Amino acid sequence: MDRQQEFVLRTMEERDIRFVRLWFTDVLGFLKSVAVAPAELEGAFAEGIGFDGSAIEGLARVFEADMLVRPDPSTFQVLPWRGEHQGTARMFCDILTPDGEPALADPRYVLKRALARAAGHGLTFYTHPEIEFYLVKDGFAPGAEPEPVDNAGYFDHVARGTTHDFRRAAITFLESMGISVEFSHHEGGPGQNEIDLRYADALTTADNIMTFRSVVKEVALEQGTYATFMPKPFPEHPGSGMHTHLSLFEGDRNAFHEAGAQYQLSKIARQFIAGLLTYSSEITAVTNQWVNSYKRLWGGGEAPSYICWGHNNRSALIRVPMYKPDKGNSTRIEYRAIDPACNPYLSFALMLAAGLRGIEDSLELPDGAEDDVWSLTDAERRAMGIKPLPASLDEAIRVMEASELVAETLGEGVFDFFLRNKRSEWAEYRRQVTPFELDRYLTML
Repeated sequence: MDRQQEFVLRTMEERDIRFVRLWFTDVLGFLKSVAVAPAELEGAFAEGIGFDGSAIEGLARVFEADMLVRPDPSTFQVLPWRGEHQGTARMFCDILTPDGEPALADPRYVLKRALARAAGHGLTFYTHPEIEFYLVKDGFAPGAEPEPVDNAGYFDHVARGTTHDFRRAAITFLESMGISVEFSHHEGGPGQNEIDLRYADALTTADNIMTFRSVVKEVALEQGTYATFMPKPFPEHPGSGMHTHLSLFEGDRNAFHEAGAQYQLSKIARQFIAGLLTYSSEITAVTNQWVNSYKRLWGGGEAPSYICWGHNNRSALIRVPMYKPDKGNSTRIEYRAIDPACNPYLSFALMLAAGLRGIEDSLELPDGAEDDVWSLTDAERRAMGIKPLPASLDEAIRVMEASELVAETLGEGVFDFFLRNKRSEWAEYRRQVTPFELDRYLTML
């Protein structure tokens, strides 16, 4: 038993932890959990806990159903909403086959494979998400439009506002679980909020996003409201994105920074951006995996619809922020298409794979767009070589199906399942449309 495992067992005894929830995700990014008693944890570290993998979306077929979850002790945290006494803790898990090999369809392992490829280049991938979501009044009825908790707007300070107390409670829980928060504020839509997590390596960030979604929903229910990460719950209000800042480091040096270069961007950074632009349409079915995602992408409100990059241009797919141009470690790029209802493990894996392909193939970065891309005519965009992102989930699926990069990064099992599931999603939407969105998405997302 290593020191981290010993620390977990000792902490559980000292803090009177009675249950441990072992967390992992299915291919669609929904959190799964099994609770074990403390007495079982030492065995779980050594051998894992068995479960029926065929019952989890996309994980295994019926004839290969036996799987194991093995907890990662470095992710141990006490769940603050379960109380101080006889509490509950959680750990994220890796999914294994009965012979102890990583399960190829485990989203966490898909990301680990992509990170290992980056490590082969001597690079570490860091991410920093800005997560938007809506708070609506509890008790919405099937087929009825939900009601936001307030009518405030961007950065509004509302005296005794519901969202002030909500954000304070959520951030207190997050930080008690070791998840650092950088900013929080009211967003542009009524009842819409944003909480930005501090940057971390991509695997830690993906774990943090899954925890974040649970914390936000728990706090909302505790306060008599409901939180939804649905990308576009209100057609007349801004959608919810998860703009994600990306950077690559070589040891302690930011590989994206080059002093004196245009926008301080190194050659590696420019090639990485070129890769993301080249493969953005192919990865969109994963970073924006729901029918509703495309209502956000093509619904205005600063959502990116066209494949281009720009310096400080919030209408571009990729933005180069310039908050601190003289601070080398702050050089980064912002990918603006991804939404908060994605599977973060698969999305980060594909964003990294696309960028690395740009580096490996020495792709040239096209000229940036400095105009509001939405305000340009189709002819002007064509003249600039700016192409649109997929306009629907159906189109995104067809583009993804032909993608060698996505198939290689996700692995055959995840790739095939994702295509089947999303085709079914699109067919179901075409049959039900509005009731499907309001009744299913709000409760799922």
